[in-house]
Amino acid sequence: MKKKVGPLFYFFLIAFVFFVMFPFLWMLLSSVKPLTELFGEKAFKWFTAHPTLKNYHSVFFDYPFMKYMWNSFVVSSITTVYTVFVASFAAYAIARLHFKGKSIILGIVLSVSMFPQIATISPIYMFLKNMGLTNSYLGLIIPYTTFALPLSIWLLVTFFRKIPNDLEEAAKIDGASMFQTYWRVILPLAIPGVFTTAILVFIAAWNEFLFALTINTADDYKTVPVGIAMFQGQYTIPWGEIAAATVVVTVPLVIMVLLFQRRIVSGLTSGSVKE
Repeated sequence: MKKKVGPLFYFFLIAFVFFVMFPFLWMLLSSVKPLTELFGEKAFKWFTAHPTLKNYHSVFFDYPFMKYMWNSFVVSSITTVYTVFVASFAAYAIARLHFKGKSIILGIVLSVSMFPQIATISPIYMFLKNMGLTNSYLGLIIPYTTFALPLSIWLLVTFFRKIPNDLEEAAKIDGASMFQTYWRVILPLAIPGVFTTAILVFIAAWNEFLFALTINTADDYKTVPVGIAMFQGQYTIPWGEIAAATVVVTVPLVIMVLLFQRRIVSGLTSGSVKE
């Protein structure tokens, strides 16, 4: 028998969604306000009587913002593809193969992601500097992959373990090799987990700031978070342009999550249900 949901539930649900969405809504409203209404007594008003798109125009025509977005897209996409490709093989080996020290290896892999970025930025920068990889896409892809791989492997191991072993046995009886079994049988069944991992890696790489600020200092290789941080002028901070740029950067991620929310939820929950 299904329990009826009372009005109190919807009240708390609406309040929760409001508090979660408040920062983005405030940035959206601030992005269409004129400069005079971003400060003073009018700054705390929700809506403006004189909405304007001047801030958005300034973002695209007064700054190399499209270049920043392209840099972020290239770095995030390559990082995601490479990370998921390597992590899927590593996770399958850890989940299916039997060898000594497997749990220790998995623990070491996870511990790598626990190091704070600020503690590793100096040696990583020195390494990339000596290799001539600063101010390049590869200079960001390498550290991004280093920090994204451990968590990706950990997530994918859960999904591979959930797939029944009988499917692999049946494939072996039919004469399939281990790689054919992985590619044609196991991987298609783990697509929800792979897809979820890919989205999480892409969002993390898209929003990363510290490494992008330190490693790529040339304007031609700056990513979106660094580019927005550099909007400030000598004497003023253009909050209107910053708000507009933040909205432009956030909207693609929101659209992506809304389009693939079913796959994301399926991927996040499938590994937690024990059959």
